[in-house]
Amino acid sequence: MPEAGIDFRARQQAFAAHLRDPSRCEVADIEDRRLKIYRELFYNNVENCLAAAFPVLRKLSDDAVWHARVRDFYARHRSIAPQFHRVPEEFLRFLEDERGEHADDPPFLRELAHYEWVELELSVSPLEIAPARRPDAPDPNGDPLAAPPVLSPLAWTLGYTFPVHRIGPDFQPQVPGDAPTWLIVNRDRADNVRFMEINAVTARLTALIEAQPQASGRELLLQIAGELAHPQPEVVVTEGARIFEQLRTRDILLGTRRSVAG
Repeated sequence: MPEAGIDFRARQQAFAAHLRDPSRCEVADIEDRRLKIYRELFYNNVENCLAAAFPVLRKLSDDAVWHARVRDFYARHRSIAPQFHRVPEEFLRFLEDERGEHADDPPFLRELAHYEWVELELSVSPLEIAPARRPDAPDPNGDPLAAPPVLSPLAWTLGYTFPVHRIGPDFQPQVPGDAPTWLIVNRDRADNVRFMEINAVTARLTALIEAQPQASGRELLLQIAGELAHPQPEVVVTEGARIFEQLRTRDILLGTRRSVAG
């Protein structure tokens, strides 16, 4: 029995290796017509999943390039997560860590893939924006200058060297932009995933909100004014108030941290 078990596992491993890379791993004792059914079934499931998760990247890639890229992932990558819905994340990890440089890959490949993955990740995230009536929820009417501002857990601030949100069939930059592209991608209360292009100051503000959760918005803006050596710190505070209002209307800023009664 143990020998039979070992033989079965060996056959399973050989079969799986063939499905991953049939050109290198042959299975001699199974009719190829039968194997082809499984090869196409398994590969098509993965390819369809990736095409749906990365629609812009798929649209920009001709068929031969796209399938070569997916087959490279399919043959070489060893996934950490066993769940099928995590395949896009594994593909992104493969592009970032294992794919290497290929002449057919555009220079923005990894950044565009990351941006598209973020949109997918936010759309399926189990996190929710807490109803304002809950006592542990931020105060939606609080003044973010006077109290600590609270960002949505479904809002991600992202920085890229390429303007990934503009890339498409008619715009495919070959060199990074002169300055970083800063974006906030978020899922709002209506479960719509949206992006907002921001500047470096707003990106710094969101980073400080996360890093200093007890600081008021005014304190954070004055800190930024100091970092910029701005001659009129109150101008930064005034502009910051306008930014807070923009973030609030898009469900990026949920309100302010409620004070805890002593």
